[in-house]
Amino acid sequence: MTWLILLLGLGALLVGAEALVRGASRLALATGLSPLVIGLTVVAFGTSAPELAVGIGSVRSGASDVALGNVVGSNITNVLLILGISGLIAPLVVQRQLVWLDVPVMIAASLVVFALALDGRISRPEGLLLVAGGIAYLITQVHLGRREGAAGSPATAAEADVPAPATRRPLLDIAFVLGGLALLVLGAHWLVDSAVKIAEAFGLSELVIGLTVVAVGTSMPEIATSIIATARGERDLAVGNVVGSNILNLLLILGITVLFAPDGLPVGPAALNFDLPVMTAVAVACLPIFFTGHCIQRWEAAVFLGYYVAYTAYLLLDAAGHDALPAYSRVMLYFVVPLTAVTLAVVVARALNERRHRRRS
Repeated sequence: MTWLILLLGLGALLVGAEALVRGASRLALATGLSPLVIGLTVVAFGTSAPELAVGIGSVRSGASDVALGNVVGSNITNVLLILGISGLIAPLVVQRQLVWLDVPVMIAASLVVFALALDGRISRPEGLLLVAGGIAYLITQVHLGRREGAAGSPATAAEADVPAPATRRPLLDIAFVLGGLALLVLGAHWLVDSAVKIAEAFGLSELVIGLTVVAVGTSMPEIATSIIATARGERDLAVGNVVGSNILNLLLILGITVLFAPDGLPVGPAALNFDLPVMTAVAVACLPIFFTGHCIQRWEAAVFLGYYVAYTAYLLLDAAGHDALPAYSRVMLYFVVPLTAVTLAVVVARALNERRHRRRS
């Protein structure tokens, strides 16, 4: 029965994602907002709803490690797994707004959460600060989206593969969005509940369950939405969904979760010493990749996906106390990470050099 519920959850996620992408892309034209802004706001908040439900439920039941691990793990999963899979399907063209505004905001939010957690607890006033930042971000996005719409920047009806204005039915589009969100939340709920039961049967800790099973489960809406959006050619929606979800996870979702915790949200040494730094490093790594050519190439997506496999392998080896963990950690620390840093530096240097040559010519 548990495995059956898991499969039903996956089915609901796929159907919900298809409906959400279809309705959101049409609403982008109807409201005068660009698909990118819709992805960064409406779709991002909707696909982050499972993280909010899991976070509040976890702190109310005393499983605070699951609540924190869910947000941190979801953000790592969103970048490494979702952008990795989506970028392998098709290279993802990135708009300038993501490079100069949204990714820096994601990095800043990651650094702020990391700084707030350094004392071992995120307090309620700090949670309120995060919520205020999330609301300010949403207001800014709507303002920018309307300004772009007034300037005529949104995609045309032909580009978005939607009906012409005369044949649009906004109520039907809203029904698609709401129905898609409902299926995403329901599917994620079924998936997470069944996956946690399976993980507990294997003896995994709360933090590891939150970082892996629950994080992937609550990220399934983002995974399904981004993959289907990429396949349908809505690449702005796919990338905006990931970046927007990460920002809202750190500001609104984590902030609201902290407000429901009577004594704030405790942060354990494991999360503070490893998982939060990894989440911040992953956010920082997006900037040079997005910056170079404003496109996520397939090889860059493959690197993201490889790092997600390596990160998950580390968590499982650590949870099992495996003898191979020290050797694995040394390989990652002294070989893979420096090699990646050098590769990113070379790619950025080449991109800057090409831009200088183009300006001279």
